[in-house]
Order: sequence, then C-alpha cells, then structure tokens
Amino acid sequence: MRRKMLGAFAGVGLLVAGLSLPVQAHHSLSAEFDQSKPISFNGTVKRIDWGNPHIYTHVETKEGDKTVVYKVEGGAPNALYRQGWREDTLKPGDAVSVRGIRAKNPESPNIGNATITKDGVSIFQGQKR
Repeated sequence: MRRKMLGAFAGVGLLVAGLSLPVQAHHSLSAEFDQSKPISFNGTVKRIDWGNPHIYTHVETKEGDKTVVYKVEGGAPNALYRQGWREDTLKPGDAVSVRGIRAKNPESPNIGNATITKDGVSIFQGQKR
C-alpha cells in the first residue's frame, strides 16, 4: 500500500512539475504567411539570428532605389544542425537567392517557407509550393 501511494504521489508531482514549465506556442505557416504572395530576390546576408524556435537570416536587397532587409524564417536550430547547417554555413556578406512567401502583415519584413540558395546550392529548403 505504501509503495502504491508513493508511486501515485511521484506521478502527481511529475505532472505538476511539467505543467509549471513555460509553454511555447507555435504558429502554423498560414497563420503568419500568405501563400498567394510569393517573392524571390537576390541579396546579401546581413546577419543570422540563431535561436529557438526558428533561426532568422537577414538578407539585404535592392527594390528600385531603396534598400530592404528581409527577415527570412528558417527551421529550428537543432533540426538545421542535423541537416548539416552550422553557424558558419552562411556568413554576413554572402550572396544568396531567396524564394519564399511574404508575411500577411504588409509592413512585416518576414519571409516564410523559404528556400535559400548560395552558389547554386540549396542551403535551406522550405516546403514545396
């Protein structure tokens, strides 16, 4: 009996501990990005932010007479690492091509579901469109 009670308390303790951890919400692709707004451009990597839940590659390009820096969403750092990405796979100054979809918010510089190509090699492959 004592053993069963101890097991029950341990189970409840683990459940409560798990519920007290912060919960990270994750967005669906269609919640933030508009599949009907494809974009493709060539540009230069300005910086890369490695962090969960996604990495972001900041790519500068010219649109007419103005310079725009897009924030290209990639996968989770761990998933990209398992696919062969390293923090130095792309470096500031690298010339890249980007193909993806724009954020629904017209003022957002975010690009999702992106494929980034460097020297003709796909560095990151988004979902097929």
